Amino acid sequence: DFTGQGGGRVRSEINILLVGDPGVSKSQILQAVHRLSSRGIYTSGRGSSAVGLTAYVTKDPDSKDMVLESGALVLSDGGICCIDEFDKMNDHTRSVLHEAMEQQTVSIAKAGIVATLNARTSILAAANPVESRFNRKLSIVDNIQLPPTLLSRFDLIFLMLDEPQQEEDRRLARHIVSLFYQDAASTQQSVMKARNILDAKTLSDYIAYARQSVHPVLSTQAGDRLVQKYVELRNPLHDQQRGTISATTRQLESMIRLAEARARLRLDPEVTEDDVDEAFRLMAVAMQQAATDQSTGLIDIDLLMTGRSSAARLQLQRMSEAIVELVQSMSDTAADIRVSSILAALRQRSTVEVSEHDFREALSALRDEERLTFVAGGSSVRLT
Repeated sequence: DFTGQGGGRVRSEINILLVGDPGVSKSQILQAVHRLSSRGIYTSGRGSSAVGLTAYVTKDPDSKDMVLESGALVLSDGGICCIDEFDKMNDHTRSVLHEAMEQQTVSIAKAGIVATLNARTSILAAANPVESRFNRKLSIVDNIQLPPTLLSRFDLIFLMLDEPQQEEDRRLARHIVSLFYQDAASTQQSVMKARNILDAKTLSDYIAYARQSVHPVLSTQAGDRLVQKYVELRNPLHDQQRGTISATTRQLESMIRLAEARARLRLDPEVTEDDVDEAFRLMAVAMQQAATDQSTGLIDIDLLMTGRSSAARLQLQRMSEAIVELVQSMSDTAADIRVSSILAALRQRSTVEVSEHDFREALSALRDEERLTFVAGGSSVRLT
């Protein structure tokens, strides 16, 4: 844990989200990680409820007293919680994850029982896009439609896309076909011995020992490299648009966690500059995949923090000003202007495509600012 005098507790567990097309083995990865973990729970988002993830109150059959039963996140304390079909959760179930993913606690106040339970667990989640396949023209927020407040709590977000590659497809097909041979187990063991690959039991024991016995600390050189890489991450391009933020302090904390995890994996009591470089590489790759604004091609962390990029906010502001100008020019002939007429005129004047969704959002923003008023059941507007 990152603890210090006068400072609060910062979580040390890493949260990872896998987003991808169907059939890219996301569920297989989650099950493999669950088998390797010495302590953890595997669950599905579709079959999980809020109390099933946190804790629930039930009546003891013997004493008839109300008792507290732990859920998946509490039972995974000190291990990992694998959540498949993360996008299939309802809003109420996802809302309980906010506290567990950042404060790593679960607060309960039910049936006269008030308690705070530890949920110091890493979360590995897998989600499918809304349209089944990932749409490259949309941002990751629009593809999976998860709350930005929840997405920002993941340290790494990886895209797993099903792209045709002849050599990779041939290698994967051979592996799948080999699983159906009669001597598949012996063949797999011989391949592991030939390639000097650790078996699952040895790897699981190694990970458990590293988690329990190794607690690396930052060296001075690693701390300086972290500062340098964080500044580099915030300013990836000299021509970065003004107002576009590519990283926040949450990304810096994520780099510290990743660097310490790599040092722990090497059983090294000290974090080195190489660990920081690898953590920076992982962060840069994940952000390039998940936080890239499709309209500008630049990394914009606001996509994950707020669900809207800086370029989209600027475009919405410009659209709002154009709408006000149109309403002012049309008000000479009539006080109430039809919304459909404004949209048609705006599309005729604009050099870029104007979607009805963005247009309605701009109208709502102008109404909230009390610059426009809706009349006739929302079909017309007038200046305030």
